[in-house]
Amino acid sequence: MSLVPTSLEHLLLPTHTVQPWEVALLRRDGEPTVVLRPGRHVVRRRAELQVVDLRERIDLVPVQEVLTADGVSAKVSAVFRWTVADPIAHTERVRDPVGAVYLAVQLGLRDVLAGQDAESLVRSPRTRLADGVRDRAAVTAAEVGIRLVDVVVKDVVLPADLRAAYAELVVGRHRAQAQLEAARAETAALRSLANGAKLLDDHPSLAQLRLVQALPPGSRVELVQPGRAADRSAD
Repeated sequence: MSLVPTSLEHLLLPTHTVQPWEVALLRRDGEPTVVLRPGRHVVRRRAELQVVDLRERIDLVPVQEVLTADGVSAKVSAVFRWTVADPIAHTERVRDPVGAVYLAVQLGLRDVLAGQDAESLVRSPRTRLADGVRDRAAVTAAEVGIRLVDVVVKDVVLPADLRAAYAELVVGRHRAQAQLEAARAETAALRSLANGAKLLDDHPSLAQLRLVQALPPGSRVELVQPGRAADRSAD
C-alpha cells in the first residue's frame, strides 16, 4: 500500500523506496502489518519498517549419517532452494523460518532413506530421493511463509567395504557378460565349421576346389582321372 502525502505534514515525513526484488513490512502501534510493494512510500511516525528479500536463495544440509532399512549407515547431503511466499507469515509465525525448513528437509532425508535398503539406494536416481524429501518438507515450508522451490540430494555415500563389494559385483557381472558373448561367438563359429564340413562331404568337387584355392602360389597340382593319367601343372 503506497501512502501518498496529502498535507504539508506529510511532506515532512520520511520516505522509503522498496526495490523490485523486495517488499517492506510496515508496523505501527500494534496495528495489522501493512505490506509495502515496490515503489516510494511515506513512513508514518512511530512506524517500523522491515524489508524482506524475495529473491531465491540456496541453503545446504551438510553431510549426515542416516540408517537405511537394512541397517547400513549412509552419508547423505542435500541443498534446497527457496523463496519467500508470504512475507507476514515468514516474519511473524516463527523466529527462525529457514531453520524450520532446514529441519524438515533433514527429517525428510531420514524418512526417505529409512524406507530403502542399501542396494535400492544405490540403484535409485537422486531425483526420486529428492522428490520424496521435497514432498515432506513443502508443507512445513508453506506454514512459515516459504515456497520450497526444489530439493537436490547431492551425495549418498555408503561404507567403503560395501562400496568395494558393489564394485566387485559390477565387475563380476561385466566379466560374466563378456564370457557369455565369447561362448556365443565360439558356438557360432563351430556351427559354421560343421555346416561347411557337411557341405564338403556332400559335394567332393567343392572340397577339391577349396583345396586348390588353399594352395600357395607356385604349387603343382596333379589331376588323375579314372582309366588314364594326366599330368597338368597349375600356377
